[in-house]
Amino acid sequence: MDIVLLIGRVLFALLFINSGIAHFTQRDAMSGYAQFKKVPAAKLMVLLSGFMILLGGLFVALGIYADLGALLLAIFLVPTAFMMHNFWTIQDAQAKQGEMINFFKNLALAGAALVIFVLVATGADFGPSVTVDHFFDM
Repeated sequence: MDIVLLIGRVLFALLFINSGIAHFTQRDAMSGYAQFKKVPAAKLMVLLSGFMILLGGLFVALGIYADLGALLLAIFLVPTAFMMHNFWTIQDAQAKQGEMINFFKNLALAGAALVIFVLVATGADFGPSVTVDHFFDM
């Protein structure tokens, strides 16, 4: 089962690692979209959120402070769902559907991140990792 945990962790984390890198390599485009969505200090927030999700994804994938990494991801995902995927404000049916899917996807991923947080913070088996340390001690 350790290999299944490792594969699941890596698959979960790849989304955030890839997105975190994109926050830096496509900073201008992402900042423009964040400004369109009325995110305060859009350029700074793109860099900060990119750092959070890249670090969180790497922590979860490698098992290095995976509890802290999962918490970083959850902290990113919930506000992002409400700020960037506010489907209830959109009139166009197709655009509304797309944003609703992304909104609930973010909440589902936040739920998974919180499950990972609790498992690691309480010392549950989290599969092979670079280190067995966890950041929080519950």
